[in-house]
Amino acid sequence: MTEAARAAAAAGYADLPLDTDGVPHGQPVLDRLVALLDLERIEENIFRGVSPAESPVRVFGGQVAGQALVAAGRTVPPERRVHSLHSYFIRGGDPTVPIVYEVDRVRDGRSFTTRRVVAVQHGKAIFTLSASFQLDEPGMEHFEPMPSVPAPDSLPTYAEAATGYLEKVGMARLPRPIDIRYVTRPPWRAREDGPGEARSQVWMRADGKLPDDDMLHVCVLAYASDMTLLDSVLVRHGVYWGTDKVLGASLDHAMWFHRRFRADEWFLYDCESPSASGARGLATGRFYAQDGRLVATVVQEGLLRVVS
Repeated sequence: MTEAARAAAAAGYADLPLDTDGVPHGQPVLDRLVALLDLERIEENIFRGVSPAESPVRVFGGQVAGQALVAAGRTVPPERRVHSLHSYFIRGGDPTVPIVYEVDRVRDGRSFTTRRVVAVQHGKAIFTLSASFQLDEPGMEHFEPMPSVPAPDSLPTYAEAATGYLEKVGMARLPRPIDIRYVTRPPWRAREDGPGEARSQVWMRADGKLPDDDMLHVCVLAYASDMTLLDSVLVRHGVYWGTDKVLGASLDHAMWFHRRFRADEWFLYDCESPSASGARGLATGRFYAQDGRLVATVVQEGLLRVVS
C-alpha cells in the first residue's frame, strides 16, 4: 500500500476508487464535490457551506469561489446566465467550521442581474464576490482560436505524471474530482528543469458525469480555475509549491463566461503570466472546449513569497 493509500484509509475514504498512485478519484469523488457545492439555505439571502474533511490548513480558494457563485445563483432566475465574476480573497478560510454566504441583491434589471456575496467565518469576511447575470440575446461573435496541442487521451494521467513527486506535492495527495493532463511540463519539475516559459497548459474535466445543470457546470469550472493558474508564474522562476519554500495565496480572481459548455467534457486551460513583481504574480487563463470554442477567460493575481 502506498503512503497515499494509507492516508486515504486513515481519512475514512478508502472505500472510494483509487488512482494508480492510491489517491481517490472518479465519480464518487466528483459526487462529493457536487454535494459540497449544494449549499444549505438558512434564510432568503443567506447560505451555509462546509469544507471537506481532508482539507489542507486553509480552505481551497476554488471551493470558496464556487460556493459563493452557487449562493449568488440561487437568488437569480434560471433563465439568466452568469457572464462574469470579480472576487477578492481577504483572509484564509478555516476548513474546520462552516462558511456563511450573505447575498446582496444589488440590482434586477430587464436584461442584467447583479449580486454581491460576502463569505463570513468567525464574524469576519474572508472572501467577497460580485457576479453579473444576463438573459441570452444575439450579438456579434468572434474568439481567439485554440492553440494546437496534443489530445488529452494521448497525455499521461496526473498520477502518472506525478510519479516520484507525490510526497513533495501536498495537493497531489488529496482526492481528485478533476481529471488533469499536463500539456506543458508538470510544474513540480521546475527545480530540476530550471526556469522556463511563463506558461501552463493542461486539459481538464470533471472526473465523472455531472447533472444537466448549466449553473453547476459553471461553478465546477470556477472551482477548477484556481487549481493550476499560478503555475504559469512559478515555472518562469524554476520554483514550485512542494519542492521549494514558496508561500502563496490567491489575492483576487476574475472570470468571464462566454459560451455554454459542459465541465465533464475535456477543456483546455491555457495559462500564461505577463508579470511578477512586489511578491505578486499575475496570471491569465483561457478555457477552450475540445471543439475549439473559447468558453471562459480568467485573470488572477496571487501572493508569492519565496523563502530562502
